[in-house]
Amino acid sequence: MDWKTFQALLSGVNKYSTAFGRVWLSVVFVFRVMVYVVAAERVWGDEQKDFDCNTKQPGCANVCYDHFFPISHIRLWALQLIFVTCPSFMVVMHVAYRDDRERKYKAKHGDNSKLYNNTGKKHGGLWWTYLISLFVKTGIEVAFLYILHHVYDSFYLPRLVKCEVSPCPNQVDCYIGHPTEKKVFTYFMVGASALCIVLNICEIIYLISKRIVRCANKIKRRHRHRVDNYNDDPFNNCNVMMPKEDIKEKEKPPSFKSACKAPYRPSGLKLEEKIRASAPNLSMT
Repeated sequence: MDWKTFQALLSGVNKYSTAFGRVWLSVVFVFRVMVYVVAAERVWGDEQKDFDCNTKQPGCANVCYDHFFPISHIRLWALQLIFVTCPSFMVVMHVAYRDDRERKYKAKHGDNSKLYNNTGKKHGGLWWTYLISLFVKTGIEVAFLYILHHVYDSFYLPRLVKCEVSPCPNQVDCYIGHPTEKKVFTYFMVGASALCIVLNICEIIYLISKRIVRCANKIKRRHRHRVDNYNDDPFNNCNVMMPKEDIKEKEKPPSFKSACKAPYRPSGLKLEEKIRASAPNLSMT
């Protein structure tokens, strides 16, 4: 496997990742890929050669080795690294799809028009693609840890194993080469995988909480905008304050002169003068 090409492909994912995603990518390369390439391959390279059994029966050592090591650690880790990093390419492919749509849109409507403000920004479908890739990576990590635990019994490598598989004539003792060294690397790779799971879970919580906060702020702004528009409407403005002078005048009780004053007295006088003019001999009683 060409790990340089693999690293070049994954470096493009770093541009669209969050802070947790960048830490996850660093952990994958430094604590998993580098350890795998530099040390793990050499430690596990001679595992079958150093697997010795105290019998000369042809085929017994090979059958016993296949019984206790149905899948090699080094090949299982290589498969795990490939499967774990593949979901990250979903994000890169989605961004490439957006770039292609943006290019076609500009060719049709002009260079000044834009379909996306930023093709690499995690909004809409890209946000869902990124979140799904995190769930897939976490599921793959958990699945491979379960396989390793189920096959090798709690990641433990004993110094001596007893084999009774045919064509061995009887129960034979087989010895694993460099068991302590292999045990250390096994625990190290399991710990790095567990750390990647924790980082993926933290990134999932971060993305979901950030999305919830953004939606809550959007709802608050929309509600505030509706309230401002309601207050600006003159027909709905019930909060207009009256001047204090008008309030005092309305609350002030009427005076005695204004209450006793006859508002229709002038009209009554005019009617009396008309009666006297028409009938001068009559007297008003």
